[in-house]
Order: sequence, then structure tokens, then C-alpha cells
Amino acid sequence: MPSPPRPGRSRRWQVPVNELIAGGAILALAAWGVIHWLGLATVPVSLGPLDPALWLPSRQLTLADLPLVAMLIAGGIPLVGDLFMKLASGIFGSDLLAGISIVTSVILGEYLAGVLVVLMLSGGEALESRAVSRAGDVLAALAKRMPTVAHRRVEGRLVDVPLGVIRVGDVIVVLPHEICPVDGTVMIGRGSMDESYLTGEPYRMAKAPGSAVLSGAINGEEALEIRADRIAADSRYTKIMEVLQASEARRPRLRRLADSLGAFYTPLALAIAAAAWWASGEPTRFLAVLVVATPCPLLIAIPVAIIGAVSLAAKRGIVIRDPAILERLDTCRTAIFDKTGTLTYGEPSLTEVLPVGGLHEGEILELAASLETYSKHPLAAAVVQAAADRGLPVGQVDQLAEKPGTGLTGRVVRATDGLPHTVRITSRHKLAAGDPAAAARLPPQAAGLECVVLIDGQAAAVLRFRDSPRADGRPFVSHLAPAHGLDRVMLVSGDRASEVQWLADLVGITEVHAEVPPEGKLTIVEQAVAEAPTLFVGDGINDAPALAAATVGIAMGTASDVTTEAAGAVIMDQALERVDELFHIGRRMRAIAMQSAVGGMAASLVGMAFAAAGLLPPAAGALLQEAIDVAAVVNALRVSWLAGPLSDYRED
Repeated sequence: MPSPPRPGRSRRWQVPVNELIAGGAILALAAWGVIHWLGLATVPVSLGPLDPALWLPSRQLTLADLPLVAMLIAGGIPLVGDLFMKLASGIFGSDLLAGISIVTSVILGEYLAGVLVVLMLSGGEALESRAVSRAGDVLAALAKRMPTVAHRRVEGRLVDVPLGVIRVGDVIVVLPHEICPVDGTVMIGRGSMDESYLTGEPYRMAKAPGSAVLSGAINGEEALEIRADRIAADSRYTKIMEVLQASEARRPRLRRLADSLGAFYTPLALAIAAAAWWASGEPTRFLAVLVVATPCPLLIAIPVAIIGAVSLAAKRGIVIRDPAILERLDTCRTAIFDKTGTLTYGEPSLTEVLPVGGLHEGEILELAASLETYSKHPLAAAVVQAAADRGLPVGQVDQLAEKPGTGLTGRVVRATDGLPHTVRITSRHKLAAGDPAAAARLPPQAAGLECVVLIDGQAAAVLRFRDSPRADGRPFVSHLAPAHGLDRVMLVSGDRASEVQWLADLVGITEVHAEVPPEGKLTIVEQAVAEAPTLFVGDGINDAPALAAATVGIAMGTASDVTTEAAGAVIMDQALERVDELFHIGRRMRAIAMQSAVGGMAASLVGMAFAAAGLLPPAAGALLQEAIDVAAVVNALRVSWLAGPLSDYRED
């Protein structure tokens, strides 16, 4: 089984380092202030061979300089080293000016200005690190589910063996509440398993001899004896992990807004600083210009705006896992929607029972519901619920089997008369492949979902279902193009083509892909992303690969922890209105962040002009920059202030 990827570990390590550096800078400035308050600021000191005066022609070190120099050594060196490593790698970020300012402040003996820049830089990095999602969480969430050993049946007793030694045909026992380690078939025992991690359906699946079980499912109250049908490395669970790992590695990455703005701002500031030095012959003007130019509105105000947007989204029932989607969302030009649980409520109901033989509707439903109790198919719950609503009893089931190409079969002993019947539930297509004459006698196919019930080898009835579309589906879809610039909307589903097309017609989507497996969804999303930034909205873990591969992935609901790990955002109450609100939150965040960044840079340019003219020394320039920062951050905080409705479409 592949192990979770390691990217993101360094990011986790950097978060406390940046916070420690920022805290150290605050303590150093406080110590500097206390020394000045005590009147000891000008007391000369010497650090012996470590004294900067020995290797930098700056000035005599004083007592007030000690905490500042210590901070520049402890915090400035790591920050500057990291910045220049980025520069050597060809990464030209907006924080480069801060690194040059720190180095220049040390060379010129302007330690106070240097520590102020360290505080601004480390504080901004710490805020940003807090706001950025951590890579690899989805795979870690998957990996931690799986056991490392299996209970293999050997000569009548259980032996714990490593999962990797289990082979096809081995008999293992899954104890109550354990996670099933392999794909297999129940040999002995009756119970239930929670397979919601894969199916997205929040209920347990009954298991009896002959039932298929999936690796990763959580066993219920009863122990089950299972024959392994696949080794762990070939299990469905592992294949999902492999797909997720590949899609995570190819996940698109967007440049930070700060870097985009800094691409022109940084060279401009360097040019002004160099011109001031050249014109005046005073290197302190070079430093003063750079200190004022340090792009803290970019380094701090933008992360604050992002955090504010995350907070606002949380108030609206939207969990933002990857704040970068707030920048990406407004760039999306393609939207791909899963069907069940996204544009529908995800709760299909039985609408018709159409007998085609001599049995009555109640008899058919009783037998079908008894068998469907052991099925994981989404329609099974609707059959069981319909029987329960009519007060029909559930019979005893054995000889259960679900072979590819045949459907679900089993022997059902009716609870009402005790007579056994062979029951098979399959699709019209599968029946036609094996018995065209029987399929020809069925009622004409209609829009919606359906299945065929055969009793004792004879077609007995067609069951029809309907998954109700969301009431606001059509206005929401029609709103996407004019309001959010989405010029391509697709509906992708694993359901039957007629049902998917029926829904597409109702909500106004013209591009439809039906009967698509999870791997097929991933392929469609990757193709769409290659053409334009793409939004994918889905639910259930079978959507996780597509969610991870999309430019922006949004999960509806919280049925699966793994799905929510793969998504950039999670809509907690499964309302389409929240998706629209997320668009507006992202647009609001970007607009206010741009105001803070561009406004702060404009104010900095004015300050740079004063510094270039010799009217602002470096320390005063740093204080001016702090004032600009405060104004930019206060403006950025507006993102979290809810002013009026966020959604601008209305349900028909």
C-alpha cells in the first residue's frame, strides 16, 4: 500500500519557527525600549571576536544594540538564508526586499530598522502559514484507517499476521468494530458494515454469506469470517489511494497574489533605492528606501484578508481547507457537477412497482426488500424503506451472491408463508444480455432509475425510482455564466444515462457524461483542467480523486472524512446557495486584498520618495511602514465583516 506523500512536512516545521522569530523580535524591541527607558542606551559594549564593529565598519556597539543584534543573528540569518535560497532557485518573491533590507541594516549598523523588518517578515510568514492548507492530509486520512495486521484462520485458530502476507483465498476474521483489511466475500456470519467511506451513503450495509465486503469498511457488532478475493495491494481501497496520490502530485498550484504584485513592485523599489544612493552618495538612503518599501501590505494584509474570508465562510457553513481556492475560484471557467447529493438531494425513493407476472405488488416488494437489505446499491435503501412504509416483513436470506454481469441474487424465505424463493435484482440491460425474450416483455423504459426483479427465474416486476432534483438547481446553474463567468457546465455521474439526462434537462445543463466510474471522473476533470481552470462539486469518497485534481474542489456535506480532506472547501449543509456564496466570498476577499496591497504600495511609494530625498532615516521609515501596515491590515479585516447578503440568485 502506498504511503502518504511527505510534502508539507517542512511547512508544518516552519509555522512555529516563524512564530518564534516574530515573538523574539517583539521581545528584542521591548528590551531595547526598556534599556532606553533606564537611560543605558549609549553604554558601549564589546562582544569580543563576535563584535560586528570588527568586521563591519558601522559604529560602536551599545547596550541597546545587544537585544537587536541577538535577534538579527537568531532570526535574521534564517530568514535571509531562506530568501536567498529561493532566489538561487529562481523564485523572485515579494519578500526579497525584506531580505535585502535586513542585510543592508546590519552592514550600516541600523539594527533597529533591521529588527523591525524581521518582525514584519516573520509575522507575515506566520500568518500566511496559518492560512495555507497542508499538503498530503487526504492521503494521511486514508492511510490511518487501515490496519497493519489481519486475523487469519489457521488450523481452527486465529493468528495475527502482517497484512502484506495475506493471499487470495485466505480466510480471515474481522472482529466487531474492526476495519476490514482486504476485499473479500463473507463465508460465515451475519452482520453489517459501514461503507460510507466509499459509497458516500451514511448507513450500514447488511452482510450475509455471499456478500461482498470492501477493504476499509468498518465492521458492526458481529464477527465475520471472510475469504480474501484480492491481496491488500490490489484492493479497491489501495487503488483509491494510488489515484489520490497521483492526482495530488498533479494538483495545480497558483502563484500567490503577493508574488504577482511583487513581480513589478520589487524591481521598482530597488531602482528607486539605488538611484537615491547614487544621487546622494549616502548608503543610508538606500536602506531607508528599502525599509519603507518593504511590502508588508503584501506580506501581512493579504494573509489577514484570507483569514477573514475563511472566518466569514465558516459563519456561512462553509469550511475552507485550502485558502488558495479563494484566489482560484473567480478564475474558473468550467464547472463540473456530480449528480447524486449535489444537484439532487441524494435520497432516491421508490415511485412505482410494475408487476409483469402473476405476483402481487406487495409480494414482490416483500421479497425484493428482503434481498436488498444486504445490498450496498444506492437504490437498495429505497426498496427497503418502501417495504417498511407498507409494513411488509423482511424474510430470511441465504445463498447471497452478486456476480458481475448478473446482479444481486439470493434465496429468500418469505416471512409471511415460510416458502423459499430465488430472487434476482438486476438491470434491464443485464437481463436483455442473458434473456432477450424476458426483457422484451417488460414495460417500456422511462426516464429515471429502475431495476428488474426476477422471482424463481421469471421476470416479476420493474421497480422505478426518482432522486428529487434540488429546487434551486436550475436558477443556480443558469446564474453561473452571467454572474461568475463560467462558460462551460458539465454534469458527470455514474448513474444510468436516461436518469442523468433527465436531471440535466431539468437544471439546464447540456454537456452530460453518464455511467462514469470514479476513475473516469478523474480523467474528465484532468482534461477540463488542461483546457481551463475548473471547478468540481461532488460528494462521497468516490469523488475524492476528481476533487483533488480540480483547480477548485468543493465537497457537499460531511459524509466522508476522506472526501473533505480532498476538497478545497466543504459545504456543511449541502445547499447550492453556499456554493454561490463561496464565489462571492472569494471575490470579496480578492477585491479587499487588492485594495490593501495596492493602497499600501502606493503609500509606500510616497514614503520612498521622502526617504530618497533624505527626509526619512531608516528607523523612521520603518515606523512609517508600520503605520501603513496598520491601515492596510485594518482594511483587510473588513473581509470578515458581513455586509448584506452574499448570494445574488434566487430560487424559482
